[in-house]
Amino acid sequence: MTMTENNPKMVKRFSKPVIFAHWLNAGAFFLLYLTGLPMYTEFFDWVYVVFGGPAGARLVHRIGAVLFILPVVYILFADPKSFFHWIRQILTWKSHDFKFLLQFPKEFFGGHPKVPKQDFYNAGEKLNSLLAIITTIMLIGSGFIMWFPAYFSQTVVMWAYPIHNIGLGLSIAVVVGHIYLSVGHPNSRVSLRGMTKGDVPEAYVKDHHGRWYDELKQAESPKKKQA
Repeated sequence: MTMTENNPKMVKRFSKPVIFAHWLNAGAFFLLYLTGLPMYTEFFDWVYVVFGGPAGARLVHRIGAVLFILPVVYILFADPKSFFHWIRQILTWKSHDFKFLLQFPKEFFGGHPKVPKQDFYNAGEKLNSLLAIITTIMLIGSGFIMWFPAYFSQTVVMWAYPIHNIGLGLSIAVVVGHIYLSVGHPNSRVSLRGMTKGDVPEAYVKDHHGRWYDELKQAESPKKKQA
């Protein structure tokens, strides 16, 4: 199939379980964020009204916390192959990843720097995933302590609050950057289709994930010979 602007060749990127897990995680995060806002400033006290008072907001916050953990459990059963592929990818860093990050600020602000070919996940996505994992551990770990303070020492409970706040601040920065690159950035917003429809244009893969593109072409070669 030839590539045309109106009828581009598409490449499958994410499975339905991965897409569902991603949006469940995103929905849970924003639910947690919304119900947690009144704890930081009176400006958001109206949130309490929406959820029937402080007790209602705290209850929904805890429900959101459970939903926030579920995506990992779900994907381990629904599509473990994709999960472990993701883990291997984000923990594998080579020279082309570091060279990409050196040029990433230019890319982030709309430039078109020359970067090395990237894997299924480029270095920016790998870094985003690692930061997301770190902040998630901070939020879940400290949140669990705050939820069940009777089972921990006073010192541990005391430290849980600033750790939760720091984790929240870092996670918001990660999410804002992620949304900008997937929705607002002119060079990469086409990637959002991968998390809605499951596929992306082959031209995008070639430009943003060159090493993965080469792997796909190598896999196609034997099939073409057999045909």
